[in-house]
Amino acid sequence: HTHAPSQTSPSPSFTMLANTFARSMARRSVRAFRTTTPAFFSDSHDDFAPQKKASIENEDDALSMIADHVKDNKVMLYMKGNPSQPMCGFSASVVQTLQTEGIDFASVNVLDYPEIRDGIKKFSEWPTIPQLYVNGEFVGGCDIITSMHESGELTDLFKEEEKSS
Repeated sequence: HTHAPSQTSPSPSFTMLANTFARSMARRSVRAFRTTTPAFFSDSHDDFAPQKKASIENEDDALSMIADHVKDNKVMLYMKGNPSQPMCGFSASVVQTLQTEGIDFASVNVLDYPEIRDGIKKFSEWPTIPQLYVNGEFVGGCDIITSMHESGELTDLFKEEEKSS
C-alpha cells in the first residue's frame, strides 16, 4: 500500500490570516492622493477599504480631475510611483527635494491612471513627468525643481506660500 499524504483543509485562523493578507495587498495597490496621511490597514469589512476614484471616461474628465487636484492641494505632485516607492529617478529626486524642504504634499501616481498621465501633459503644456504645482500654479519638472532648490528659490517659494495661507 502507498499512502497519499493526508490533505486537511487549512485551519480557520490560517484562512483568516491569508484573507487578511490578500486584502491588505490589494489595498496597497490603491494609493490615496495625500501622502501625509499614514497608511493604515485594518481587519474591517471590505466596504470600508480605500477605493480608486471612478473610472475616468474621457480627456475632459481627466482635465477636470487634474484641475480639482491642483486647486484643492497647496502642493501637488504628479509622479511615477508614490513618495515611498518612486518608479523613476526624476520622481525620486523631486520627492527627496520636497522632503528636504520639509514640505507636505499630495501626489498622484500617473502609472495607475493613464488618462491622468496623458492629461497632465496637456494641462500644463509640459511634456514630462514629474510635475509640481504650488498654489494652483505649475512650477516645473525635475530639472527646474532641482535648480530652484539649489539656488534657494524653492525655499523662498514655500516661505511665500506659507505667509499667504
